[in-house]
Amino acid sequence: MTPANSVPPDTVDTAALGLIPAPRTLTPAASGPYRLGRETPLSAAPGTEGVARWLRTTLGAATGLPLAEGTGDRGIVLALDEQLAPEAYRLAVGADAVRLTGGSAAGVFRGAQTLRQLLGPDAFRRAPLAPGRAWEVPAVVVEDEPRFGWRGMMLDVSRHFLPKDDVLRYLDLLAAHKLNVFHFHLTDDQGWRIEIKRYPRLTEVGSWRSRTKYGHRASDLWDETPYGGFYTQDDIREIVAYAAERHIRVVPEIDIPGHSQATITAYPELGNTDVIDTTTLSVWDNWGVSPNVLAPTENTLRFFEGVLEEVLELFPAETSPFVHMGGDECPKDQWKESPLAQARIAELGVKDEDGLQSWFIRHFDAWLTERGRRLIGWDEILEGGLAEGAAVSSWRGYGGGIAAAEAGHDVVMCPEQQVYLDHRQDGGPDEPMPIGYVRSLEDVYRFEPVPPGLSEEAARHILGTQANVWTEVMQNRARVDYQVFPRLAAFAEVAWSALPAPAERDFAAFDARMTAHYARLDALGVDYRPPAGPYPRQQRPGVLGFPREGAPPVV
Repeated sequence: MTPANSVPPDTVDTAALGLIPAPRTLTPAASGPYRLGRETPLSAAPGTEGVARWLRTTLGAATGLPLAEGTGDRGIVLALDEQLAPEAYRLAVGADAVRLTGGSAAGVFRGAQTLRQLLGPDAFRRAPLAPGRAWEVPAVVVEDEPRFGWRGMMLDVSRHFLPKDDVLRYLDLLAAHKLNVFHFHLTDDQGWRIEIKRYPRLTEVGSWRSRTKYGHRASDLWDETPYGGFYTQDDIREIVAYAAERHIRVVPEIDIPGHSQATITAYPELGNTDVIDTTTLSVWDNWGVSPNVLAPTENTLRFFEGVLEEVLELFPAETSPFVHMGGDECPKDQWKESPLAQARIAELGVKDEDGLQSWFIRHFDAWLTERGRRLIGWDEILEGGLAEGAAVSSWRGYGGGIAAAEAGHDVVMCPEQQVYLDHRQDGGPDEPMPIGYVRSLEDVYRFEPVPPGLSEEAARHILGTQANVWTEVMQNRARVDYQVFPRLAAFAEVAWSALPAPAERDFAAFDARMTAHYARLDALGVDYRPPAGPYPRQQRPGVLGFPREGAPPVV
């Protein structure tokens, strides 16, 4: 007879294990558990050596165990199986071994995240709490693979700069949640964050602003401290290599033709000099959409070709097949007033200013294609016509993504109303600088990347999904943590797991698994929003935000 509060021997207590994202199948093993000790070997088949190195570094630090190199079929055994999908894995725990097999090194690495979770929250620490303690892997068999090939997070480091070590930390956090794309938003009106050696003023001038708006742009509060920072080219190389070791692709974003005031401040000739005196501009200290956009000149094209030549060298094709060229929120007022821009419209034979923006995007789509890369941009790049090979980040809602997919373009779904993690998590008065609609943990869990009614052919163009983190009101790492977590855990499950329709998803079961996951986040030092609401130190009383009421529209 089974005790009332225990789990029958032929089932697995999924809440206690708390695996996030949920695997495809989780069943009891025939024997086990497996107990790790100082004699436990770690055997790595050819092609899995990088995963073995990661396991020794992370689990070795947390457990104090050497995980010495092995050659047999006992201990922790890593292998490849070409019959599995590239990111699929099988983790089988028995009394004599933990066998982790993946369709590629990436699949083995995803399985290694599950192994780490099975060892408990202390496996996420940087040093053993009790040297010599027993470590045990539960007797389970996990068979798993992702739903989407693009599972990403965009981090805006232009509005508020995160130092290199914080970026590396976020790559670790993405890896821990089986996310595989890091969209790196490097340039905007408020700061240029990547060193370009042939154009040194981009960082000498463009990476610094004199002050910063504190709160929403309607706030009357300012931080008068000069603000800035950038990543050297060696910083970028380190970030890209660190991501590659974790099987994360990096998508650099260089914004054109809008969101370019920092660029124009550094090099005034790139602006619409026949409309305004661009030499009077400074790196923008406010939020919103700047009217100062790039001039549609051959000089502008050559300048950004030079930028991109260095960007492509820093972000090699195997790690960064896509380059994001922005294309969003480009006001056309200066072009309408500019004789030069109007002459360019006539010369090109395009219909209007939207056609002029399309000319920008088409040029760089062709330029990148010639160099073996693909352009991706925000859904405004559909306006005026989209180049054949370009992909779309659908941010204003589902609509742009639906139109792009139906037209045969690849799409990443990231609708603002659903997965912008700068939007507030609760409607209470204590939320710090509340922005946008309430998007609770449950709301994110019920997000569906593929909209209903999409044709089967169009649905095949949905590459996946990503959550976006805009940092206007996130002035440091702790604020980023608060906005991103715990919601990124729900998003990761949406992106990875084969979930039912949104209304049928078992949020209560997910929430139960989060109990174990909060302990992991604690061990990792993540300053997440507690389920009961923000701690006093996480609140920002008296700082104006921009909350929007009611349920967000589905557009």
